[in-house]
Amino acid sequence: MNRQELRAAGSLAAVFSVRLLGLFMIYPVFAAYAQGLSGANPYLIGEALGIYGLTQGLLQIPFGLMSDRLGRKLMIVVGLILFGAGSAIAAVSTSIGGVIIGRALQGAGAVGSVILALVADLTAEGNRTKAMAMVGISIGASFMIALVAGPILARFIGVAGIFWLMVALALAGIAITEFVVPSPRRVSVHRDAEAVPALIGAVLRNKELLRLDVGIFVLHAMLTASFLVVPGLLRDTLDVSLHDQWMVYLPVLLVSVAAMLPAIIAAEKYRRMKGVFVGAVTALVISQAMFYFGAGNLFALLAALVVFFSAFNVMEASLPSLITRVAPPDAKGTAMGLYSSLQFLGIFAGGIIGGWAHQHGGSDGVFALTAALALLWLLAAATMAQPSYLTTRLVPIADGKAGDAESLAARLRQVPGVAEAVVIAEEKLAYLKVDAKSFDAAMAEAVTGAS
Repeated sequence: MNRQELRAAGSLAAVFSVRLLGLFMIYPVFAAYAQGLSGANPYLIGEALGIYGLTQGLLQIPFGLMSDRLGRKLMIVVGLILFGAGSAIAAVSTSIGGVIIGRALQGAGAVGSVILALVADLTAEGNRTKAMAMVGISIGASFMIALVAGPILARFIGVAGIFWLMVALALAGIAITEFVVPSPRRVSVHRDAEAVPALIGAVLRNKELLRLDVGIFVLHAMLTASFLVVPGLLRDTLDVSLHDQWMVYLPVLLVSVAAMLPAIIAAEKYRRMKGVFVGAVTALVISQAMFYFGAGNLFALLAALVVFFSAFNVMEASLPSLITRVAPPDAKGTAMGLYSSLQFLGIFAGGIIGGWAHQHGGSDGVFALTAALALLWLLAAATMAQPSYLTTRLVPIADGKAGDAESLAARLRQVPGVAEAVVIAEEKLAYLKVDAKSFDAAMAEAVTGAS
């Protein structure tokens, strides 16, 4: 990437990160804090933790579509203002109802899809995957930093202070957007980075994509439900106060990352994707059984945390890769948009059903529920088709070369390594699914006149 592209990708990754940092810092400390709010009960605490996922999931694609017409930066600023306003409401609320309203407003600032579209506006087709990877790495890093930072910050500024910190992070995000993120020369629809309404129906009818969407839904439902009870278990079983629980999360996360790396290498380099995928879902089932049967035992609880987060990190890394492999070449952005929406709706579902299970069955009820969800996912994963190892490539089409789109697509399919080709004449782009080991990029560019 050139300097302008690095600046764009880095600054937009920072905008993504400051928002997610605030959202995730609440996870390890919220359940205990919410017990002191008026009107709180386990169900409403779960609703308050997960409600932002509902508004985020429902508004993610609409925000992206509005940014096509109103401008990317404007929609990012609007989204961050909503996020900051919701954070302020949550900070000053003394009732669980007020916090629920604030959390819902936080989620209404659904700027994720807009940020990815702006990344696409500001990067060349050949560098877009690298830029998206920078954003993806920032998301994973934000999650891990937040789980450790949340308990530490709660000691010094309280949970209400973390909500005020979110206001500050929203303002920082607005400043980065306005003064650091480059302005695109033009805004256009990128089928590889944003949802196209006309393709949503076809993506929803794709059984393999739907199977992966169900996976991310279940994964984040399990995560959210678990955080309703795990902090209390760490306090009771390990005798670790809420503010000191970062000392548990940090080594657990480091071990889980170390366990994740060989799994991802085996999946990608040695093409063992299905085996790694099914193995990770199996590990999730095992972790929930360990929580259920061994929550009162020091070693069983720590082992369950390590197994859960190791499998969680493997799935967080492999699911987006699988989506891009399974999706048709011109529907990658639509598939990822629906995937992201299901991820947030899973957070909402985890809060709602986890809160209900906690209220009626305690921590055992929560883990019985999450174990059942993991088992259902395992059944779906075991019957998945062996994924292809194809990647998406975009090839520009020279002026005058896109007149007969079908003929050009047919010629591109004859290029070594090309499995699928879709030509979008009005965008002057060819969307290809290729085997990276045998793809002849020079020949493809010669066919489209790009070389």
